[in-house]
Amino acid sequence: MGFCRTGRHARVNSFFSHFEEEPELVGPGGSGTIFFSYCNLGCLYCQNYTLSHQGEGTEVDADKLAQMMLRLQEDGAENINFVTPTHVIAQIIEALPLAIEKGLHIPLVYNCAGYESVEVIKELAGIFDLYMPDIKYCDDTLAVRYSQAPDYWSTVRAAVCEMHRQVGDLVIENGIAKAGLLIRHLVLPNGLAGSFAVLDFIRELSPQSYVNIMDQYRPHYRAHEFPELSRPASRDEYARVVEYAKKIGLHRGFLTV
Repeated sequence: MGFCRTGRHARVNSFFSHFEEEPELVGPGGSGTIFFSYCNLGCLYCQNYTLSHQGEGTEVDADKLAQMMLRLQEDGAENINFVTPTHVIAQIIEALPLAIEKGLHIPLVYNCAGYESVEVIKELAGIFDLYMPDIKYCDDTLAVRYSQAPDYWSTVRAAVCEMHRQVGDLVIENGIAKAGLLIRHLVLPNGLAGSFAVLDFIRELSPQSYVNIMDQYRPHYRAHEFPELSRPASRDEYARVVEYAKKIGLHRGFLTV
């Protein structure tokens, strides 16, 4: 077992139609999320730490994983949303043909933390319709301290550039995301995420980039051990990030405050 503690089969915590994702993912049918256990990051403030750190879930083989996808489609999901897929991409790729042969046809979402091997992302070209990385930091020292992720900033930039090369900016039809890049960024207290530099990179990638600037940080898991992370970001901290995004010309995906 390596850092991600995953063996031959993927471990799944839950799968269901999720109605609290971005509106463009949800639509009337919900986003068909499959939550995988464990993670390739070790975020000490993770709100899903029972999954990502403690591995709550059940091992499933390729047939079972394919059945989950088909069940979500049958229930009316707008897409199949693979949550934390990085460390189980081989198992997903094994299961996808089985599901496609039985009629899977809705868009596939790669919902990750951005800490991806660019070589692997290149191999995924043509498989996933939507990439949804969560760009967490622009400071490698903080990425190691809070998420055990060396070289995070250079790694995430290379991966996201490749994602954008493959699928381009987010394409929305009748209010529903069909293809493209959807970026998330969580505002941390005390400017720890380096949000302005993150947004500068996103703007350089494309002024049409869709970025969900999130204000939902809460000090979960071990965050209380770090005073700088032991409170939510304030409304003013969040507002400054949104205003900066608007100032540099970004305009898709975030709410005004």
